[in-house]
Amino acid sequence: MHRVLSSRWLNSALNIAEHSRGVELPLFLCPSINLASRSQRLGAVASSSRIQPSQWGVQRRCLHVEADVPTEPILSPSSTTPQSYPIQRLPKQCRGCGALSQTSFPNQPGYFDLSRKAVRNYLHPQTADRSRHEDKIYEDALKQFDHKELQAKGVDVDALVSSIVPPETVQRPPPKVPLCDRCHSLMHNHSGESIYHPSIDSIRDTILESPYKYNHVYHVLDAADFPMSLLPQLSEILDMAPLRTKNRRSRAGKFYSNQKIELSFVITRCDLLAPTKAQVDNLFPYLQEVLRDALGRTGRHVRLGNLIAVSSKRSWWTKELKEDIWKRAGAGWMVGKANVGKSQLFEAVFPKGRMEWTPSRHQITVDMHAKPTPGRETATTEKAETQSELTSESMEAQEIEDMGAEELDEYALLPPAHKETNYPEMPLVSDLPGTTASPIRIPFGNGRGELIDLPGLERTGLEQYVKDEHRLSLIMRSRVVPEQMTLTPGRSLLIGGFIRITPREPAPIILTYAFTPIQAHVTRTDKAIGIQNQTGEVNIENIAVPGTGDKTKLAGSFQLKWDVTKQRTGPLTRKDSVGLKIEQLPYRVLSTDILIEGVGWVEVTAQMRTKDLFGQKPSPGAQAAEEPQPQKELTALERLEALAEDPRKKRSPRPPPVPAYVSENTEDKEPNWPVVDVYSPEGKFIWCRKPMNGWMLNKPKVSAASRRSRPRKSMKGMKKLEKKRRREREAASGAGSAS
Repeated sequence: MHRVLSSRWLNSALNIAEHSRGVELPLFLCPSINLASRSQRLGAVASSSRIQPSQWGVQRRCLHVEADVPTEPILSPSSTTPQSYPIQRLPKQCRGCGALSQTSFPNQPGYFDLSRKAVRNYLHPQTADRSRHEDKIYEDALKQFDHKELQAKGVDVDALVSSIVPPETVQRPPPKVPLCDRCHSLMHNHSGESIYHPSIDSIRDTILESPYKYNHVYHVLDAADFPMSLLPQLSEILDMAPLRTKNRRSRAGKFYSNQKIELSFVITRCDLLAPTKAQVDNLFPYLQEVLRDALGRTGRHVRLGNLIAVSSKRSWWTKELKEDIWKRAGAGWMVGKANVGKSQLFEAVFPKGRMEWTPSRHQITVDMHAKPTPGRETATTEKAETQSELTSESMEAQEIEDMGAEELDEYALLPPAHKETNYPEMPLVSDLPGTTASPIRIPFGNGRGELIDLPGLERTGLEQYVKDEHRLSLIMRSRVVPEQMTLTPGRSLLIGGFIRITPREPAPIILTYAFTPIQAHVTRTDKAIGIQNQTGEVNIENIAVPGTGDKTKLAGSFQLKWDVTKQRTGPLTRKDSVGLKIEQLPYRVLSTDILIEGVGWVEVTAQMRTKDLFGQKPSPGAQAAEEPQPQKELTALERLEALAEDPRKKRSPRPPPVPAYVSENTEDKEPNWPVVDVYSPEGKFIWCRKPMNGWMLNKPKVSAASRRSRPRKSMKGMKKLEKKRRREREAASGAGSAS
C-alpha cells in the first residue's frame, strides 16, 4: 500500500519555505545530520512526550514508500509488551434468556461452549494490531534525534510529537458479552428447544419473593388470538386486595405481609387489529367487553380501567406505559403465556438512561435480597464455607463469575438482579415460544425500581402438530388483509390443511375472512375431509406432521349468534341516509369470530331472512294436533236432548286447537342461529368470541387510480351495434341479388 506525505504539511511542521524541486526529504529522516548519542536521543524523545498536545491537532501523513504487512504488535512508548485486556469471566446469567451460566450440560439453557469464537474473544480479549510499517519508521526516526538540534534547525518538535497516535486510540472496545449457545442458535439459526413452562403457582411464589414493597403485575395478552391468552384466575391466585367499592374514583388496595400487589392488563401487538392508531382506540370498548366476558365470574371484582392496548412495533402507547412504570417505581412484573410478546414489550417500555435520579425519602423499599426462611440460613452458610475452601487453582480455572454468599440461595426462586446501567442489555426476542428460561431482573432509576421478565406459561401445543419447516409460519408478524371466501352448501374452509370449518346443514351462504398467517382454502367437504385426515390423494396443502389426521376431532359447534346488521348494512340504517331501523329490514346479518390459539382468527358471517331466523319449526306433536279429529257418533239419548234444546240458543264456537310449537314464552326461545363445526387436532386450540368486524377495518383500500379508471364497457351497446351491422349486410346482399 502506498501513502504520500503532503509537502504542505511538511513545510508547516519543519518551517521550511516551498522550493521548486519536486521531492523534499524531511530533515528528521536524515541520519547524517544527527551527532548525538543514542541515550541522549531517547531522553529527548521522552522529555518531549511530556508535552500535552491537542488530540489530532496536526494531520499526519506518510512518505511515498512501500508498505509491508506488519509482523509485530504495536508497542507503547513506555512498554515493550503487547497490551491486552484483563481476563474476563462469563456473567452469572445469560442476558438473553436469564438462565444461570453453566458449562456442563450442552442441551440445557445457559450453556456456554468455551471453544466458540465469541466466548473465546470475551474470556481472553486482545488488542487489535493496527500498526503500519510507516508508523514504525516514523517513531524510530523520532527516537534517533535530539529535539534541541531539531529546534535549532527550524523543526517544530511539538507538532511532530502530537502527530504520534497514542496507543490507547488503536485499541478495540471491550468485547460484547456473548449469549449462551441456545440463545445464539435462536438469534442466528431460528432453531432451538422450548423450555419447561412453569405453572401459575410457581409464578405466584416468585412474585411473593419480591424485595419491594410496591409490586405491579402487568398481565400481557396477545391481540392475535385475544382473549385466549388470558389467565382468568390470576387476580385470585396473587391474593390481591379486594375492592372497597365499585366507584372508579376510590383508591383501592391494601398491604398484605408488608407488600402491595396491583394488576393491569396489557394487550400487545394491537397493530394486528387495525391499520391506524385511531381505529384501535375506537375498539377499546369492544376489547373491554370481550375481556369482561372472558373473565366470567372470577373477574367480577377485577377493574378494567387500567386496560391498555400497545404496539411495540409502531410505538403505540408505549411511551405512556413507560412513564407509568417509572411513576409506580417498585417492581414491575411481566406475566403471561408463552410467545405473547413479553420480551419485546419489555424492551419497548423499560425506562433507560435514568440513573441520575436519586431516591426520595418517600420511596419505601425493603431489603434487596429474598427474606431467608427457617432452614435456609444453614444451607447458605454451608455454601459460603464450601466456596472459601476452594483452592486457588480451581478458582483460576473457573470461567463463570462467582455469586457472593449473600446472593447464593439454592431455595430462592428469584435470581439476583443485574448490575444497573443506563442502557442495559435487553432480553432476547424470538419467535420460539418459551425463550425466557428464568426471571430477568433489570433495575432502573438508581434503585428506584426494577422491571422483571418472567418465563411464559404454556400457551398452546399446536406447533407440535406442525412440521418443523412451517412452525415459524404460525406467528402473525404483520397485519393481514384477508380475502373474502364464500362457503356454499357442501363446501368447507381449510386453514393450513389441518383445521376445517364446515357449516352445518341446512345452512345459508356464509362468507369467511381468514386473519391467519397460514394459507386458507375453500374446497368440497368430502375433499377437505380427505386432506385433513391425510387420506386423500391431494395432500399438498396440509402442513401437519404425518399421523395428525388420525387425531382430528370436533373442537366445537359455534353459533353465529351476534347481530352485525347495523355495521354491515351501510346507508340503509344511517340517520343521514335512509334511516331504517333494524326491525324494519327483512333480513339479519349474523357473525362470530373463530379463534385459533396462537395463530389468529377467522371471521364467519351469514345473512338470513328474518322469518327464517325467528320462525319456529313445528315439532312432530304439532302436526298430529293440527290434523282434524274424527267426530264421535251421538247416542239416542244425546240426540233427544239436542232436540229439546232451544234452537235459538247458539253454542259458542270452540277455539281452534293451539299448535304445540306456539306457547306464551315464544320470545324466550332461542332463534335458529346458523352453526359451524370446527375440527382440529385433538379437538383443541379453538374458541369463539364476539365479532370484531375486522373485515370492515382491514378490507383492501380503494385507491384514487381505481376510481379514475374507465368502467367496464356495456355489452348492450355492442349487441345493438352488431345487430345493426348484420341488418345492413343482409340489406346489401338482398339488393345485389335483385340486380
